[in-house]
Formats: sequence, structure tokens, C-alpha cells
Amino acid sequence: MLSFVKGAWKLLVALKDGMVLLFLLLFFGLLYMGLKAARTEDGTPGSGALYLALNGPIVEQPREIDQVSTLVGNDGPAEYRLRDVVRAIELAADDSNIKAVVLDLDGFGGGGQVAMERVGAALDKVRAAGKPVLAHASFYDDDAYLLAAHASEVWLAPLGMVGVTGPGGSNLYYKGLIDKLGARTHVYRVGTYKSAVEPYIRTDQSDEARAANQALVTAVWNGWLANVAKSRPKAKITDYLADPVALLRAQSGDTAKAAQAAGLVDKLGDEIAFGTRVADLAGEGRDGGPGDFAAIPVTSYVRKHPARKVGQVGVITVAGEIVDGEAPAGMAGGSTISNLIRDALSDDSVKALVLRVDSPGGSAAASEDIRSALTEARKRGLPIVVSMGNVAASGGYWVSTAGDVVFAEPSTITGSIGVFGILPSFEDTLARIGVTSDGVKATALSGEPDVIGGVSPEFDALAQASVEDIYGKFIGLVATARKLTPQRVDEIGQGRVWDGGTAHQLKLIDRFGGLDDAIAEAARRANLSGEAAGARYFDPEPDDISKFLALFGGEQTSVRAGPRDWLSHAARRQEQLAARVFTDLRGLIEGPAIRADCLECRIYTPAPPMRQAEKASWFALLAKWATGA
Repeated sequence: MLSFVKGAWKLLVALKDGMVLLFLLLFFGLLYMGLKAARTEDGTPGSGALYLALNGPIVEQPREIDQVSTLVGNDGPAEYRLRDVVRAIELAADDSNIKAVVLDLDGFGGGGQVAMERVGAALDKVRAAGKPVLAHASFYDDDAYLLAAHASEVWLAPLGMVGVTGPGGSNLYYKGLIDKLGARTHVYRVGTYKSAVEPYIRTDQSDEARAANQALVTAVWNGWLANVAKSRPKAKITDYLADPVALLRAQSGDTAKAAQAAGLVDKLGDEIAFGTRVADLAGEGRDGGPGDFAAIPVTSYVRKHPARKVGQVGVITVAGEIVDGEAPAGMAGGSTISNLIRDALSDDSVKALVLRVDSPGGSAAASEDIRSALTEARKRGLPIVVSMGNVAASGGYWVSTAGDVVFAEPSTITGSIGVFGILPSFEDTLARIGVTSDGVKATALSGEPDVIGGVSPEFDALAQASVEDIYGKFIGLVATARKLTPQRVDEIGQGRVWDGGTAHQLKLIDRFGGLDDAIAEAARRANLSGEAAGARYFDPEPDDISKFLALFGGEQTSVRAGPRDWLSHAARRQEQLAARVFTDLRGLIEGPAIRADCLECRIYTPAPPMRQAEKASWFALLAKWATGA
């Protein structure tokens, strides 16, 4: 017995020593990271070029950073908050220490047309202040070139290419996979154009969806062309796209020279040549090596110039998919957003609210949670102004019905007033491996939905009635908010997606304008002026551990450079495609079953890159889906 006690004591002492050692290693590791971050910050030059090396997408609300992964250098691509990027560029226009603005767009992940137009407008202010704006990339896609068009000098790598293609492309359809697995999908929907369920019940696009999507693509593309033509009149973009092969042949197959000949870029040069040009304008870097210039990273610039929090207009962001319950930043949890609205209400200094929406929708119940919280704010006398970003459709439009006035841009994707429900069952799948089911029921709905034995006709009828009821409520909300008859809303609803220009004609929005216009309108309605008319942002708070780790330099950076040639850039879409499959199948399994969602809207916003945990669970998800587990 004594020997057992001694052994146990030695084990406890060893565990204690191990924990102390682990703590000390963690402490000194964090201290090292903090000192390293401080040295990096001290190394930022006092004057030079504002340097936007955008190694990821620009988004309304970045996803919450996994600080532990950040500390070990495995955090994945960065995400840049739109309002931070815009504010930094606009501050640079009047900052005498900023001599130029530089866009390094290798690895840029896009951000949607509305966001690009907003950043482009900020770049125009820099040029109007007499400061040069320079862009460089090895490959320009639609979003990257929309930014570059606002630069005073557009550079392209000698082996580079302008790969503008225009919006649109293929959707994924899973009916063939579902049939092979022996699964069944039970679909309940309202809306002629509610095509979000088509991938699960068809192998191709319906005629109605095709016509609606073609009209949408045409409107958005025309807006892109108009913006580029205004910003860079010498760019012969239509000629370039009309017959790119002919242009290539005229330049002996040189893609970079073809882009230059069409006026899309000004100069061809590698990073050293480009850096040398920037150094001539903004000064040389501390190292003084070839192509090194005095660069002030945008993240450092934003930290040194924090936004003042004295405004009395509360801004709540609904970004990403709308989901039930709590959700971290980058997704719109119904409970999370509702609580943020109530937090703003409890602050006596907040006199008006702006709801910034950049979401294709999601859970109908969560959308209603958010709308109800806004309605409560209106009852207390707070003006509510809605500002639509790239996308505010389906559930994103549902929450917008609570606004006194709705702002959007001509390129905003909105509408999709419709509801659907979808539920898989696996009776045929299991029967193939010899598993069947049987039982007794007290009522026709006992044990329903029976995804193992097969969903009953009674449940199907009940589910369809429920979806129709929610659609009726959706129609009623829109009719009341937009002062239209329910019959008229039903005509322009039916799940159809509209561009902002058409939505304005249909009275689904009130005015054209961005977030700044919405904040100004909210301030006017609340009789605010001066500093009080400014914004105060209410965002989801990270957990305490993430806050602690963030103190030690947990800033998100890219762990790998973006693709440098156009074929590699095209290949990167494979990962984005896998992310879409992952999202679609996970949504089919995990719900919510009843959704106000817009599938076709997702191609107009940057797809968030899959994180390591998501990649690891990819095959597990397929197995789970195939077995009905």
C-alpha cells in the first residue's frame, strides 16, 4: 500500500512539473511573439507608401481568427474588413506622410462588385488629392482589375495576364449523386424562381432560373463595364474580350503585351522594377535593396489610426449565412445579432441604428429573430436605416423589412423573396446494405420525419403547408414595409433575384447609396450632428482566450503566396469548388430545414477559404451523408 502511495505521489509531482514547464514555455513563447510584433511595428517607416498587399478577400466582417493556429503559423488566408480598407485609403489621401498608395494584388481573394466599387471610390479620392495610386499583379481577375482600373499606374508581370471573364458560371447539381447513393430528397418550396433547391432535385438549371439568372448577370456585368470605362477610359475591355485569341496572335502569343496593347495595363515589369518605381515616388525602404520601398502596411496603418468611438449611430452587421443561435464573426447568428441590437438599445447614447446587410440568407427563424429585435428598436423610437452590400437576398431581405429606409447600390444583389424546406431520407440507401425498418405508430405523424424508413405523405403535406405559411408571412412583411399589395409582392417575389437597379424600379429599395449614406441618413433622422453623427460599430466579441492570445501578435496573415500565373489561379478555384460542395452538403444534413436562402447569390461574393478543420472533415461529411448518420 505504501509503495502505491509513493508511486501515486511521484506521478502527481511529475504531472505538476510538466504543467509548470508547459506554462513557462507558453509564457516565454507568447512573450517572444509580443516582442517580435512590437519590433515589427517599430520598423514601420514614418512616411512612405500605404501598402495594401491583399492576400485574401475583402469582406464586411472577417471571420473570427483561430488565435492558436495563428501562433503556430497555420492560420490560413487573411480577410480584410471593408470599412478598415476604405478608411485607411481615405485617411491616406489627406496624410502628408503618405506619398502614394500601392496595391499588390497577387493572392487577392476578391470581395464582390459592390465592395470593389467602394474601394475604388476611395482610391479616386487619393488621386484627386494629387497622390499616385499604383497596382501590380501577375494576374488580374474581375475584382482585382476593378480595383486596378482606379489606379494611376497599372503594372503587370512580364509573364502575367489580365483574366477578366465576367460574372456567371456553373452551379453544382447533386441529383445524380443522390440517386447513386439511393437517397431521397423531400423538397417543400414556394416560388417559381426559388432555385436554391434545384441542385438536389435536378441535374441542370430550370428554364425559369436560367432566364432570371441571365438577366441578373447581364445587369451586374454592365455595371462592371461602366465602372471600368469611367475609371480607365483607355481600356479597350470589350475588344479584349471579344476576340482575345486574335489579340494574342498579334502579340506573338504574349499575354502581358496583349493586355498592354489593349490599354488594360500601363507598364510591364517584375516586382523589382515595380518596387523601384514606387521607391522613386515614396522613398526607399530601410534595407535599400533592389525594389525595396518605404512601405506602410495597411494593417499597421489602421492600428495606428483607430476609429473614434464617439458616434451615436449604432451599426450592426449581418454578414454571411444567417444561422440559428450563436455564431462567431463572419456568420450571422440569429441570437448573436439580436443580442447586439439589444446591446445597442441598452446604450442610452445610441440614437439611431444602421443595419449593414451582406448575406444571401439562411434560416428563416433566425432571420425573424433579427427582424423582431429591430422592430423592438423601432417601437422605442430609434430610426432604423438598412444598408445593403454585395448581397441582401432571401433572409437578407427578410431582415431588411424592419428598416425605415433601405439603401443599396445598383450592383447589389437582392430580392429572392421565397422560402423552401429540404429534408433527405435514406431508406433506399440502407436497404442496399440489407438494413430495413418497421414499427407501429400512435398517429400518422409518430416518429416523423422518418429519415430511415421513409417520410410519410402526411408529414410531406404538413411540411409544405408550413413553408407556404412562412412564405405568406414573408409576403406580408414586405408588403407592409414597402407599401405594396401582397399580390404585387407575390408577383415580384416568387424567389426571383434582382439587381439593385431593377429592385429600385420595383420599389424593393428606396435609394442608391453606400454605408456612409445610410449612416448620414440615420443621423439626420435622429437630429444628430458633428461627432455625434458618426458610427459606433457593434460586432461579435471573441472569447476571452482569443482576446488574450491576440495581445501577443495574433494578427492574421497569409501562410502562402497567391498563384502567380493564370493557370494556377484557375486551379485555385478547385478549392473554392470543394468549399461550395462542403457547404451545400453540410447544409443539407445539418439544416435548418426551412430556409430563406439564395443559392445563386453566392457566386457574387467571395467564398471563404476552407480551414484545416473543414478540410479534415470533408470525407467524414461525405460518409455521414451517404449513410444517413
